[in-house]
Amino acid sequence: MKKYGILNSEISKVLSDMGHTDFIVISDCGLPIPDGVKKIDLAVKLGTPSFQEVLSVLMDEMEIERVTLASEIIEHNGDLERTLQGKFKEIEYVSHEVFKNQTCKAKAIIRTGEATPYANIILHSGVIF
Repeated sequence: MKKYGILNSEISKVLSDMGHTDFIVISDCGLPIPDGVKKIDLAVKLGTPSFQEVLSVLMDEMEIERVTLASEIIEHNGDLERTLQGKFKEIEYVSHEVFKNQTCKAKAIIRTGEATPYANIILHSGVIF
């Protein structure tokens, strides 16, 4: 049994298999999951686990080069958007429709119990060397 790090075997495997420029998504409970994309469903009930709890754990485990957010987060979830600005140097903003189209190429989408608007993020993998 693992002693440290992410205990969820599916998330651990996806992260281990990722290379530079691959990406994963952390989503709220409402983001549609495209056919053919691996869904790792962590949602237990509304709000559990939260988007920020899952993001915090992934930030400890993953080399993140940049992130992508839906531009609608600025107007509809400003508190979360400002928090994310404090965590990441490089943020790309796209429309929510473009965001959803980009998720089709994700290695996995991790679905949380988050129930606030536009609490979705694409984490682009960097390299550790």
